Amino acid sequence: MLDTFYREFGYGYVPQWHRDTVDIKGTYLDDPRHLLLVAVHQGEVVATTGVRSGGPAHPPHPRRLAERYPKDTTAQLVRVYVHPEHRRRGLAGTLVDAACDFIADTPGYDRVYLHTNVNIDGAEGFWRSLAKEVFDARTTGEQGPGVATVHFEIPM
Repeated sequence: MLDTFYREFGYGYVPQWHRDTVDIKGTYLDDPRHLLLVAVHQGEVVATTGVRSGGPAHPPHPRRLAERYPKDTTAQLVRVYVHPEHRRRGLAGTLVDAACDFIADTPGYDRVYLHTNVNIDGAEGFWRSLAKEVFDARTTGEQGPGVATVHFEIPM
């Protein structure tokens, strides 16, 4: 996940956005409503997908989105990353399907939210094949954390 921040996003680790990646146990393993899935190839993690309670944080995302996706009833897909050498092999789809199964089996969630940086090769097309756009920050100048952010919802 840290490689993605540096190599793909180009801005590195930002504590207020990425603290879950340095506290995996506290964020994903200690909370029964949270999940972290990984795909490993030859001993190396090549893909990840996480589930956390809650929607987008305000700031940096618009307040109306934060209000639309309350913490207690929203499952947020996070850290859906696939190493560039392993893309287009179905890893992201498999991990997202497993995450959505987990969400459906977890009491209290009534919606699935995510946002993505559409500058990453393949990200926008992948999410548009699975989810419904709810807000495109590129069209309003409300860029979220300084990237080309598009927000989506996946039907439960």
